[in-house]
Amino acid sequence: MADSTMIHHDSTTARSHDDDRAVAAARAIALTVVEGKGHGHAGTAMGAAPLAHVLFQHVLRHDPSDPSWQGRDRFILSAGHASLLLYIQLHLTGYDLGLDEIGSARQFGSRTPGHPEIDVTPGVEMSTGPLGQGVASAVGVAAASRHASEALDGDAEPMFDPTIWVLAGDGCLQEGVSAEASSLAGALGLDNLVLIWDDNGITIDGPTSVAFSEDVRARYRAYGWRVLEIDDVEDLDAVHDVLTEAAARTGRPTLVAARSDIGFPAPHRRGTSAAHAGAFGAQEFSDTMAALGYPADATLASLVTDDVREHTLRAAARGRALRGEWDAALAARDAERPDLLSRRRAMHDSTAQVTAALAAIDALPPVADVATRTASGEVLTAVHAAVPLWGGSADLAGSTSVAVPGETFGPTCYGGSSVAFGIREHAMAAFASGVALHGLWRPYASTYLAFSDYMRPALRLAALMELPTIMVFTHDSVAVGEDGPTHQPIEQVASLRTVPGMSVVRPADAAETRAVWRRVIAEPDGPVSLILSRQTLPCLPEAGDAARGGRVVLTHGDGMGVALIATGSEVHVAVEAARALAAEGHSVRVVSMPCVEWFEAQDSDYRESVLPRAVRARVAVEAGVGAAWWRYAGDAGRVVSVESFGVSGPGARVMEHLGITVEAVISAAHESIEEVGR
Repeated sequence: MADSTMIHHDSTTARSHDDDRAVAAARAIALTVVEGKGHGHAGTAMGAAPLAHVLFQHVLRHDPSDPSWQGRDRFILSAGHASLLLYIQLHLTGYDLGLDEIGSARQFGSRTPGHPEIDVTPGVEMSTGPLGQGVASAVGVAAASRHASEALDGDAEPMFDPTIWVLAGDGCLQEGVSAEASSLAGALGLDNLVLIWDDNGITIDGPTSVAFSEDVRARYRAYGWRVLEIDDVEDLDAVHDVLTEAAARTGRPTLVAARSDIGFPAPHRRGTSAAHAGAFGAQEFSDTMAALGYPADATLASLVTDDVREHTLRAAARGRALRGEWDAALAARDAERPDLLSRRRAMHDSTAQVTAALAAIDALPPVADVATRTASGEVLTAVHAAVPLWGGSADLAGSTSVAVPGETFGPTCYGGSSVAFGIREHAMAAFASGVALHGLWRPYASTYLAFSDYMRPALRLAALMELPTIMVFTHDSVAVGEDGPTHQPIEQVASLRTVPGMSVVRPADAAETRAVWRRVIAEPDGPVSLILSRQTLPCLPEAGDAARGGRVVLTHGDGMGVALIATGSEVHVAVEAARALAAEGHSVRVVSMPCVEWFEAQDSDYRESVLPRAVRARVAVEAGVGAAWWRYAGDAGRVVSVESFGVSGPGARVMEHLGITVEAVISAAHESIEEVGR
């Protein structure tokens, strides 16, 4: 373990008058900004100000002049509504964030949005707001950091194993995702993770006691966490001592239970739900400002006096020193250990990694009639050692074909090649976001498609952050069969397609599966959901342009009579229907559209070549809710889909019962051709 003084904190322990004034200024800024706008969240920003001050001034390893410094600790504000708490510390400690920008919080185009957003505000590590997501994703960041240390530090003194700090409120700990993730963190022994619980006992509807009576400390001890206490956050020395202790590595993640008073020091609103959001009102505002040592008419600029500014900017000098120290230590190690330098360069050489991965796919045996989950697993096994893909499944690695060679990540092997998430789909998706935020690996996670609903909040947030996560969903339709309607996805594919920025990919055979994996590896441009079959699917003609999202797989005649559009296993139904229509004398084309999003990103000439506007007779086929397909079917087209829940029985029989048949496609084609001819 690297020297704890260098890695975790400075030696400042004595509380000073300047610290008190800095905390008062932070509180006054939050109060003034919210009062001036009439909206926003000042309560937690005020109540937790001492915590944030000590953390950013004395404990957190960060360099405000270089927010992306590789040796930094990460801080995630899970209680994202308290964004002012973070913005104020970023400003006071010297990040590129002016006080005027804090004054414009929550305004259109502001660098200080209502909830933190990555790539908007320097120093923000994650977009947060939906409660509990920050806790769960921080577990992923911590795991990725520990994994990175194994990869980059090897047997040397750790330099790539920072502390991951997350600040959560009562609401975060009530959301189920935080429970899933905290349980996982305990099982993984992530002692580089510190969760600070702002225990103020208040939620929007009133005291937490109306709905939250559990012993949180006992729960976290049961998860395998170490639990530390701060009885009163106003005691800055105690805050410093406990946070410093929390950063020490003990083999367990750490919960810091910190008692605070929301809205402190407001005489009437403090400690009540009224302090959570909104203006305090003229009299309460004036009285609170007086308690903080400021006149009611103080301007925002006047709140940060020269002595406070000088004091808080010491954090910037401290950060530059820490970074300089770290840079020098890394340079010395690189000179002594060229093997580790080479390893690090290889881990960051994305061009070489992609080249090697694509070569590994090209070296696979010729495609065969297999389930697309099997074809996907073959690709993953071939490429996982070449490109930094890292992940696992929700207790389904064998069934979803994401098992890869090597040990499982955990306390006895932090270099493990895969993660066992247990049955924790929501935490798994958020964990994947954390891995992506860490930045060294491309994360994947896997479960059955019907269970993607458990993951939706985290999937939405990954899409909002444009993270290159890969979700591998199998058992793609009612063809799952005997497992019955609880396991047969109906609305899930259509639902995932409604998420902005999410690429939903449903390949039709092994060749298309390889083609789309090639694109996913070579072009990490946001989250991807791979939708894969359990049942065997026959091979189509060459994959060709499958990576462009849509392609013509079969034509009879000039292909301008009727177009059959399908995805996944239904492409084969469309092919059989096309052959029957051709035997009747119809000109027909079959379009496989594995990814609508990719297809719509193509130029108009390509899209016209696949689906000519002149072809008005169209049938779209998918074994799920079909509402979105009408945009492709057009005014004369038809959609063959599943609009009810499934039934138990053999997959083929269920598909027949629900109308996903060759005969149904032929009938729909006849109707569309007749409609065009009217």
